[in-house]
Amino acid sequence: MDINGKPTHIEDYLARLHEGQWFGWSDSKNKIYANLIIHDNSKSKPTEQECINGLAELQFDMAMEDLRAKRNKLLQDTDYLALSDNTMSAEMRTYRQSLRDITNGLTTVADVEAVVFPTKP
Repeated sequence: MDINGKPTHIEDYLARLHEGQWFGWSDSKNKIYANLIIHDNSKSKPTEQECINGLAELQFDMAMEDLRAKRNKLLQDTDYLALSDNTMSAEMRTYRQSLRDITNGLTTVADVEAVVFPTKP
């Protein structure tokens, strides 16, 4: 994990794959797939591609979680306008719908990082 708690290495994926100390490294200073060793005979060694894909999925899930938290905060900031005793402008309805739709079609971390939030009217 980096200083912000974001996964950056296959070790981050492996730590979430199974509980306990089921894996290690034959060279702890060179944590590459070739040096991955499995300590628990009941666990099989994932392929290198599974590790790469698992890390990418973990990174995407965390990026989406962050995006949704920001989006939800922006929606929450305008929730009072959606009360029955308020009349919401068309611009505000469009803004709020754009926020709800902001996660549609995102499939990579790069997609998430490229999101531009709509401007509040």
